[in-house]
Amino acid sequence: MKLYLSVIGTAMFIISLTNILFGTASWYNVVIAVFLCTAAQFALDGLVAIIINKLPDKLFGADNPLYSVSEAEKQLYKKLKVRSWKDKVWELGGLGGFSKKSLADPTSPEYIEKFIVECNKGVLTHRLSYPIGFLPMLLLPHVSAFSIALPVASVNLFLNILPTVVLRYNTPKLQAMLKRMNRKPKNA
Repeated sequence: MKLYLSVIGTAMFIISLTNILFGTASWYNVVIAVFLCTAAQFALDGLVAIIINKLPDKLFGADNPLYSVSEAEKQLYKKLKVRSWKDKVWELGGLGGFSKKSLADPTSPEYIEKFIVECNKGVLTHRLSYPIGFLPMLLLPHVSAFSIALPVASVNLFLNILPTVVLRYNTPKLQAMLKRMNRKPKNA
C-alpha cells in the first residue's frame, strides 16, 4: 500500500509542478484540479468495484472461458517475473469481504472456487477501470483535460494494469488446484 500511495503522491506532485511551471493555470487551481482528478479516479474505481461485486458469482466461475489465461499469456507473466513483485501490488479485495492476499483455506474446493470467482471479479473491475478512468477529461477545460486529467488517468491505468496482471497470473494456479481437488480417486 505504501508503494501505491507513494506512486500516487509522486505523480500528483509532478503533474502539479509541471502545470505550475508551464503556467497552465494558477498554482492553486492546478493543485485543486489534480486533487479532484485523483479523487475522481478513486471514486470511479470504487463505484466500478461496488457494481461488479453486486453481480452474481456464477458469471465469474472457474469454467467461464472469458477469464481463461492462454499459454502465451502465462509465458508473458514469466518473462515479466510477476512472481517476484506480485506481493507488492495493493490488494483491496478485503474491502469487499474477500481478501486475495493469501489462501486462508487451501484444502477446500469451495474456498478455491470462491477465490477464483473473486479473482475474476477483480479482473473485470480493473479492466473496466481502464477506460472509465479517462472520464474526468470530459469535465475539465480543454488545456487541463490534457495536462492534468490525462496524466492522472494514465497513472490510474498503470495502477489498474498491475493488479490485473497479478490476478491473471494467479488464476491458472488456483484452477489447477481446484482441478486436482475435484479429481476423483483412481480406486473409487
